[in-house]
Parts: sequence; structure tokens; C-alpha cells
Amino acid sequence: MIKATATEVKNNFGKYIRLAAKEDIIITSNGREVGKLTAIQEDDDDDGLYTTFREDSAAYSFEKKKISYEKFLKIREKSEERYEYIDGEIYLLASPKVKHQQIIYELAVIFHNWFKGKKCTPALSPFDIELNRNAKKRNMVQPDLMVICDLEEKMGEDGFYKGVPALMVEVVSESSKSKDYIKKMDLYMACGVHEYWIVDPVNQEIHIYLFEDKKLSKNKTYTFKDEIKSFYFEGFSFTL
Repeated sequence: MIKATATEVKNNFGKYIRLAAKEDIIITSNGREVGKLTAIQEDDDDDGLYTTFREDSAAYSFEKKKISYEKFLKIREKSEERYEYIDGEIYLLASPKVKHQQIIYELAVIFHNWFKGKKCTPALSPFDIELNRNAKKRNMVQPDLMVICDLEEKMGEDGFYKGVPALMVEVVSESSKSKDYIKKMDLYMACGVHEYWIVDPVNQEIHIYLFEDKKLSKNKTYTFKDEIKSFYFEGFSFTL
């Protein structure tokens, strides 16, 4: 295992990519370990250099080429880590911080109480959701919180849900902003999700986006002190 500062990696990126094919690179900043550059070896690939993108070190990740959904499934099967696969790129999910979990817990209780007795059902991560732009562009995500309205109809024989949730919720961190605000928003909109919430713990805001016909129709930003209202689920409102 090799340790290098963030400055060294940025100034000698090619060198450290070559080294990462043989050994993990631990990246430090101000004496603290902040990320890891690592290669995943695939048995059926001559070179095998595929990089996972950690939420806490995405700035130092390298992608030699995008991998197939089938290879992603093989990687996931061999690991106990939690992964997402978006448009050919693998993201290794970092362990959530305390504030993240506190927000999810509070929202989960609110969702449970409001949807109790209704057709739609809330669900928490880890919960794999396969979203397909088309037959060849398959993705796998683990939203922090979601609402499913077709659970019985879309339950697969293997016991996994095969549909598209009506509502997705992500609690954003500093390192996951580009993924949550750009990649996931585009993916959710394109694949038929009706409403998307991004919860920002730092600014204490919730951004709500309504998608209609796979296009952005409405959006609104609430503070944690506001009465927060869903566009899609009429009458669903609450305060944090």
C-alpha cells in the first residue's frame, strides 16, 4: 500500500494510475487519509484496470473505460461493499455520517406515518433499484429513501423489486453533489421517476423536483423550517 498527498496525486496523476494497477494508493490531505485509488481485476479481461469511484475521493478516481452492466454485477457479487452503477461507471458508497442517518430516520418516520394504509410504500436503503434508459443502458442505484407504488405488480420471482419508484430521496454530501444533482437527476427523470428530493444538511434545505413526461415540470426549494409539500402526492406535507 502506497501513501501520497492529494497534491502529489494531482501533479503526477499518470504515475499513480500505473501504480494503482499493482497496489492501492491511499490519498492524504493535511496528514489525514481522505480517499483511496484502487483497481478492480476482472478474470476475463486482459488488463483488468477498472476503477471504483468512492464518494469521498471522486476527485482522484480514474476511468480507463466504462464497463458493462454484466461486469458490474460480477464485481458486486465478489464484494461486501455497497455499489451504484450509473451510465457505465461504478460508485463505491461511503459509510453515511451521523447527521445523514438522523435525517433519513426522521424522514422515514414521517413517510411511514403518512403512507400507512395507502397503496404506496416507503423503503430505505440498502435497496437496489435497477433503472434502464433502454435495453442496453442498465443502471443500479441505492437511493436513501424512496416511495414505491407498484410493489405487488413489479415484484420479481427472485424476491427483488423490478419497477420504478414514484419518489426518490437523496441526502447529499459535499463529495456526492455532482452525482446527486446531475447524474442521478438526469437518470431518474429519464427512467420515469415522478418526483425527486435532494436534502442538503449543510444549508438545511430540501429541493423538490417534479418530472412529467420525463421532463422537469416544477421545482421548489424549502428550508427545514418551512412546511414542506410534495408535488406528486397531494396532501403530503410536513415540517422537520
